[in-house]
Amino acid sequence: MTKKAAPKVGRHVLWFSWKLVTFFCIAFSLVALFRLHLRYDISSSAVSRTRSRIHYDGPAKIAFLFLARRELPLDFLWGSFFEIADVENFSIFIHSAPGFVFDELTTRSKFFYGRQLSNSIQVAWGESSMIAAERLLLEAALEDPANQRFVLLSDSCVPIYNFSYVYKYLMASPRSFVDSFLDRKESRYNPKMSPTIPKGKWRKGSQWITLIRRHAEVIVDDEIIFPVFKKCCKVGMPVKLSRRPPLDARKGKMNMKLQKQHNCIPDEHYVQTLLAMSELEGELERRTLTYTLWNLSTTGNQNWHPLTFSYANAGPQQIKEIKSINHVYYETEFRTEWCRSNSIIVPCFLFARKFSRGAAMRLLSEGIVGTFDTSTLLDQSS
Repeated sequence: MTKKAAPKVGRHVLWFSWKLVTFFCIAFSLVALFRLHLRYDISSSAVSRTRSRIHYDGPAKIAFLFLARRELPLDFLWGSFFEIADVENFSIFIHSAPGFVFDELTTRSKFFYGRQLSNSIQVAWGESSMIAAERLLLEAALEDPANQRFVLLSDSCVPIYNFSYVYKYLMASPRSFVDSFLDRKESRYNPKMSPTIPKGKWRKGSQWITLIRRHAEVIVDDEIIFPVFKKCCKVGMPVKLSRRPPLDARKGKMNMKLQKQHNCIPDEHYVQTLLAMSELEGELERRTLTYTLWNLSTTGNQNWHPLTFSYANAGPQQIKEIKSINHVYYETEFRTEWCRSNSIIVPCFLFARKFSRGAAMRLLSEGIVGTFDTSTLLDQSS
């Protein structure tokens, strides 16, 4: 009986040894992964700190960041806007279709020559590529330490004040202007984003933001929130389609399921959510500087669509009404956001969208932005 007990003890010792070896292998792997992650975080933070430590004493610039499909149809208006500005006070960056070049053949304004990004990507509406393009613009603009304010604009945006007013308005405030509010009505939050993005930090707002340099760095350096949006916001919808699929009588009850699908629309949530998770909401003016005239669809699915300003409705009276707005009401938070700069009530908007070419010509002819002979445009068109 004693001779038979020895093999059992040996098997027990062997089993325990394998268990111990497995434990140490797993522990070693976890420690290695942790050190690798820590090294990456330190490296990423070092880049941000190095960028922040750059001391700059010269004139502060506003970086105008244009997110365009291809060309800039309102380049003639922006050219007039920049014409009366000091070149030391602004810079221009354009994210356009990959390979598109701004030169004397593709733009009417010399200010846009060669200002396209060399690393632009193909952008699909409703997907993370939209915010990836925004990050590329910010990253390029941050290379210049003189850039202290960053304004994101679409190819249909127009200024409603001259450059001097815009510059003084932005430089007078130490805050970013980011439209941000709790999203209580729409079911865009995807539970799969948890726990990285808790629902309590989910925010919504306008894509058209204006940032101070430190907040721009937070967005460019983010390696945690952006991958979640990239993973969970894969809609694959063409740019001109609506935010939800159209109703199809043949699908019956399936329509309701399709309407409630988690369509993140990352450009309306990413920056707002990231800044909320970074505990930076206290450093924001929680409003956009870009006016949009919305039309509520009457189809019953609560789709909002921005109206396009034409020549007929872009006159002095309409622009005056936009300039007179000094507060914004947020229904989901029962909050009135008064538009302030250093505690002084100011007009809410510096820019507006969506403007047609004719509407932009009227702004110039009325002298709202600057002086310009619009007849030269008519000659070019003919």
